[in-house]
Amino acid sequence: MSRSDSKAPDAPKGAPVREAAVPEPPAPEPATPPRPIDEGKLVYLKLSELHAFHTFRDHPFQVKDDEKMVELVGTIKEHGVMTPATVRPEKDGNGYEIVAGHRRHRGSELAGLEELPCIVRSMTDIEAVREMKNSNKQRGEPLPSELAKLLDLEVEAIKHQGGRLDGVAEGDIGKRSVEIVGENNGMNYKKVMRYIRLNSLVPELLNKVDEKGLGFMPAVELSYIKPKNQRLVAVSIDGEQSSPSVAQAKRLRELDKEGKLNGDVIDGILSEKKKEDKGVIISTAELEKYFGKEVTPAKMKEQIMGLLDEWKQKQPPQLTKAPKKMEKDK
Repeated sequence: MSRSDSKAPDAPKGAPVREAAVPEPPAPEPATPPRPIDEGKLVYLKLSELHAFHTFRDHPFQVKDDEKMVELVGTIKEHGVMTPATVRPEKDGNGYEIVAGHRRHRGSELAGLEELPCIVRSMTDIEAVREMKNSNKQRGEPLPSELAKLLDLEVEAIKHQGGRLDGVAEGDIGKRSVEIVGENNGMNYKKVMRYIRLNSLVPELLNKVDEKGLGFMPAVELSYIKPKNQRLVAVSIDGEQSSPSVAQAKRLRELDKEGKLNGDVIDGILSEKKKEDKGVIISTAELEKYFGKEVTPAKMKEQIMGLLDEWKQKQPPQLTKAPKKMEKDK
């Protein structure tokens, strides 16, 4: 055997390669879009990965399969989704929570798509609620039911970060949260509380508020009534073709509290003739939009009457004459 042959068993041909081997390259990424890490990255996510906003409360804005949805579906089929949705990673790591883009998500479903363009952002609960509110401003004024849910969502988001409210005692966090939400939305805390009360209405009555078939303040009073009696009120409104005044709603509330409310009582109250208003009521909050908070009520009245006098002088003579009283029958 030659010298070279005797070395063969000691140094196999593949030994040096095995010692210097480089780790195998990672497996190719799956075809589905990876879960993004970069803040603000645009990605296409599967519709099944996207979940409606559900932190503390459900998504406040309505998503209906109405004519506008039909138009949106047609646009998506023709052009795709032009504006990406805004989402944030779920806290449990399973998918994403939609912050803005619920209608686009539904429209994509109806259009037969499987993915939706999204911007992924890491947002706190408060940041998510504010982004949701701002993104829906383009839809116009929200319905009373939507605003009620949105304000409630804002209050809850602030309360859940209660420990970070500087200078606010733990027992005052609830009230201060309502005040902060009021300040952010241009209303006093009492109005915020009234809107939140609408969330205690049964759907039959809440729909009537949205459709202007039930006044805001009467609805607030009715929200304190037991749900079964609220439904009786809704039935009576349809039957009597008359919605309750504030005074009537307060009576219904008191009778419900005393356990004396039933369908016949409700029908009787709603069938009563309402007293006609004897004047025009303008709230201080409404006037402050024009006069500011420093002007006294007396000064407001003085300025209003002066403006009305100027307006009257500019009108044609026939419009400024007071109507003559009807002559009595002889």
